[in-house]
Amino acid sequence: MKKKMTMMMMKNQQDKKKLMNMSLKTALAIGLHNFPEGLATFVAALNDPKVGAVLAVAIAIHNIPEGLCVAMPIYYATGNKWKAFWWAMLSGASEPVAGLLGWLILANSFSDTLYGVLFAMVAGMMVIISVRELLPTAHRYDPEDSVVTNGFIAGMAIMAISLMLFLF
Repeated sequence: MKKKMTMMMMKNQQDKKKLMNMSLKTALAIGLHNFPEGLATFVAALNDPKVGAVLAVAIAIHNIPEGLCVAMPIYYATGNKWKAFWWAMLSGASEPVAGLLGWLILANSFSDTLYGVLFAMVAGMMVIISVRELLPTAHRYDPEDSVVTNGFIAGMAIMAISLMLFLF
């Protein structure tokens, strides 16, 4: 019995370590992902303050699930709500920093090509993190796939709807 409990605790510790590792990779990827978003908001606001405001609101809305993607696994890995909260906040902090840096450094030299390259690189990072870390972890906690696929589809639908809001 004692050996079985020790093995369960080791597996639990290994799971927590994997979860924390995935969480930190996700926080880093989201932080990198948020940096060009801050630049995008800055550039949009330069061209048209109304568009910049709409973009800022849309980005703020989609930052909620991003923060949850960072905070929830950290909370489950550590049991510490504040650690989860601060890591989620840290991953989102790059957005205003990028806007400020954009204003300080890139205001006069930012090009469409640089903008495209930044977004393409970040998109690639987010896809790799999603495919190699987030989805496999989700399936590890939902091996019967009772919610993962539906959640994945719902997430895509939410993003599609938020993108369509820009059409109006």
